[in-house]
Amino acid sequence: MSAPLIVSIPHSLGRDEAMRRLKTGLSRAAVNMPMLSVEDERWDDNRMSFRVRALGQVAAGHVDVEDAQVRVEVTLPWLLQRFAELAQVAIQKRGQLLLTKR
Repeated sequence: MSAPLIVSIPHSLGRDEAMRRLKTGLSRAAVNMPMLSVEDERWDDNRMSFRVRALGQVAAGHVDVEDAQVRVEVTLPWLLQRFAELAQVAIQKRGQLLLTKR
């Protein structure tokens, strides 16, 4: 089992607004990335558990939404480990876009 990829994204929206934005964000991200499909997305209070498929491989993880940060933890299968750095940058950028005050 590989070590999880962890990304922390600070925000100033508060927990409720951050959750509202993220609840539509994963599905929208998948639309913009044709190689990514969301297979499962479940919310339990402020935690979203998810499973996505990319390049024929399944990755699973969770997102914890707090008052001032969002913490994404995803375990990538060995084949996708090569893309871990790119995934980390993409998650960080996408998260920042979703969580920027408007």
